[in-house]
Amino acid sequence: MKGSIPIRKAKFFKNASIFRCPICKAKVEVRNFGNMVCQNNHCFDIARTGYVNFLTRPVKTEYDKELFRSRNIINDSGFFDPMLETTCNLILEHVERFNVKDIKILDAGCGEGSHLGRIINSLNGRIAGNIQGVGVDISKEGILLASKGFNDIIWCVADIANLPFVDGQFDVVLNILSPSNYREFSRVLNDNGILIKVVPGSNYLIELRNIFYDNKDKQTYSNEKIIERYRGNFYILEKKDIHYTVKILRDDLVHLMRMTPLSWNVTDEKIEQVFNRNINSITVDYTIVVGKKGK
Repeated sequence: MKGSIPIRKAKFFKNASIFRCPICKAKVEVRNFGNMVCQNNHCFDIARTGYVNFLTRPVKTEYDKELFRSRNIINDSGFFDPMLETTCNLILEHVERFNVKDIKILDAGCGEGSHLGRIINSLNGRIAGNIQGVGVDISKEGILLASKGFNDIIWCVADIANLPFVDGQFDVVLNILSPSNYREFSRVLNDNGILIKVVPGSNYLIELRNIFYDNKDKQTYSNEKIIERYRGNFYILEKKDIHYTVKILRDDLVHLMRMTPLSWNVTDEKIEQVFNRNINSITVDYTIVVGKKGK
């Protein structure tokens, strides 16, 4: 572990120019591989595992350590693979269209980092230049897990409404099953940059939704309002619908329910019903929207 600590921290020194202070917006520098300090002496520690907490005050969130561990397990099972591979292909199309040599990818709302980690692993060797991944989430628990799992990615605890980055730094912003802040996304993207947003489709986890929300409004879902809001802030270049089913074991079903907000505030009786139905496959349904700045 000791040998890996300089590597985990050195990425901040190498990429210090992309950062700005979330308090005063001044540029920052890395001092002694231990702190990021802005021109007005606001100081942010680089943690031993290789992340920086840019939040100016503690934030309460329902996304806890167990949720993120479950999401990591579900990711490793291949549950998200078709969506992640489609996302990789969209990034490759962008790189080829604009002949991008070195690419910076920001995952805004990255959770425990497994989506970004898998995307970058897939892109390595398929892109000629260097790839620098940056993940941001408001949950310290998620970023802590991410920093332990992926050494070369820059991880930050930060608010997507106040991203700690200089304008125009990124070629791609990813926003996967997470809230958005289009003003900030537009600010940190460069002029040729793209925003890839992944939202659930109407049949996403429909097997769980039918049990949790029988005879209630939440049983049906539409992403139309989310996509219209996207269209109101970014020019849509492409939209892809992805629909598939995944066979699921009982143990993975436990983790799937633990990781999805659909199960929040659901009674134990409803959870038991899921197991009593002997569900062995789950529907996965996404819409992936790709856009650029402007309308």
